Amino acid sequence: MVILGLNAYHGDSAACILVEGKLIAAAEEERFRRIKHWAGFPTEAIRYCLAEAGISLDQVDHIAVNRNPSANLLEKVLFTFSKRPSLTHIKNRLTNASKIVDIKAMLCSEFHVSESRLKAEVHNIEHHRAHLASSFFVSPFDPAAVVSVDGFGDFVSTMWGTGSGNRLTISDQVNFPHSLGLFYLAMTQFLGFPRYGDEYKVMGLAPYGRPCEMDKMRKIVHLKSKGHFELELDYFLHHSEGVAMVWDNGEPTVGTVYSDKLIELLGPPRMKDEQLSDYHKNLAASLQEMYEDAFFHILEHVSRETKTPNLCLAGGCAMNSVANGKIFERSPFRELYVQSAAGDGGGAVGAAFYVWNQVQANPRTFVMDNAYLGPEFSNDEINSELRALSFELEKQGCTVNLIEDEDELCRLTAAKVTEGKVIGWFQGRMEWGPRALGNRSIICDPRRADMKDILNLKIKRRESFRPFAPSILRESVAEWFETDYDVPFMLQVYQIREEKRKLIPAVTHVNGSGRLQSVSKSQNPRYYRLIKAFEMITGVPVVLNTSFNENEPVVCKPEEALDCFLRTRMDVLVMGNWFVERKV
Repeated sequence: MVILGLNAYHGDSAACILVEGKLIAAAEEERFRRIKHWAGFPTEAIRYCLAEAGISLDQVDHIAVNRNPSANLLEKVLFTFSKRPSLTHIKNRLTNASKIVDIKAMLCSEFHVSESRLKAEVHNIEHHRAHLASSFFVSPFDPAAVVSVDGFGDFVSTMWGTGSGNRLTISDQVNFPHSLGLFYLAMTQFLGFPRYGDEYKVMGLAPYGRPCEMDKMRKIVHLKSKGHFELELDYFLHHSEGVAMVWDNGEPTVGTVYSDKLIELLGPPRMKDEQLSDYHKNLAASLQEMYEDAFFHILEHVSRETKTPNLCLAGGCAMNSVANGKIFERSPFRELYVQSAAGDGGGAVGAAFYVWNQVQANPRTFVMDNAYLGPEFSNDEINSELRALSFELEKQGCTVNLIEDEDELCRLTAAKVTEGKVIGWFQGRMEWGPRALGNRSIICDPRRADMKDILNLKIKRRESFRPFAPSILRESVAEWFETDYDVPFMLQVYQIREEKRKLIPAVTHVNGSGRLQSVSKSQNPRYYRLIKAFEMITGVPVVLNTSFNENEPVVCKPEEALDCFLRTRMDVLVMGNWFVERKV
């Protein structure tokens, strides 16, 4: 049985493919289109997934989409009659919903297959059920509490319940217009970060401030009984006027979601390039604190209700790695699984596994213990790109060598890291999800206090307050962090041990924390060997890991890695076994 999973006509459009319940491939459309968070129909991601599975579209048995326009229909109708949103808003939502209904026609058009040949049955899976499935059905837990928190999907912002065997049982949900994701979005926009997906920047800003504006935050978000919460709707526009949203084959955009009443409460919003003041930093800290209060309010209730130590978390808010890192401290849960693409892109995987496990009643047989599900390229393919750009490489004073021995490749790369070089590291299959996890990464020396400035000057050109992440050998986690948990997907932030912080200042955030990625030999052998080689030279089992990009989606193909290398001041590029070094 072949199942094609899709997140379409929404931010982070993506596709995946299951063959007999095993996830063969998954990728976000942005990596192929080269537009961040690309929204629309994921044609190229589908094309890649079919090729990786070695099949054509007419061999697919089921198509699973993480949206169901018919879900919560009564609630939608009642809301429309009670709130009377603008006709433009209603028309836009109906247009987007109609595209989801016409998925089969779009596939036939894009892939030149007649509808009579396309045998696949289309399944529209409710948005949050797909989120929950994307975590539980690929987790190692049985049973587990399941929680999904995000902006909105199919008129719901939050859903929780229990996963057991091959079934999800839903206990409760929070409906439109109340949403923690929308609260975080509104404050992100207010703080001068208007682009889709900018919430992570505010999360990085929060430790620079103090949560001294909680009296204002508590006027915006009210905690209710049994895990529920409500927004004070006067501070928002989405429930009354509607919010302009564009999901049509390009970068997604969301109009302003906060009202003038929020400006009365908080003062003038920060302009995009306005200098960050202490007040802005304190607002960010207070926002994060309020989010965490509401988040753990939900988890406390879910824990009492489910009586299990295991938690599977999903939804866009599951990307809040700071809150995730406090789950063992602030809730009764003792085991946690968050899939590498916890946001809407991951809904493609969830929809596919929902069909495989819950609809088709197949047993669970797959655990996602690594995120390496994207395209990979051979040394010969890489060499072809190097030859095509040989003149430009020579012009920039680059040497190109093939190092066939893996130990020597890792030792030489690690030595360059110790010299303060910035390394582009392009290996194996591209990661699934927004984080670079050692296959499409930029690697640097975490011991250098000036490395953040060097990276921002040479390559990243991003806000100076944003932290860089540590990748650490799995067996060394407890020695360096105040935890000993396996965190392969870089979705939890933990405190670095106080005595170790001065040894790795480049990956230690202002509050002493680090967004941890634990690296085991079984999950990523070559990346593990690189970090091990660095430890052999320095005694430090940690490298700085940031995504291989420059204000663009993470690189996917060798030509994109080379382009990024050549247009920035990166020192070394290691692609497969090819070692490219800039000598000038």
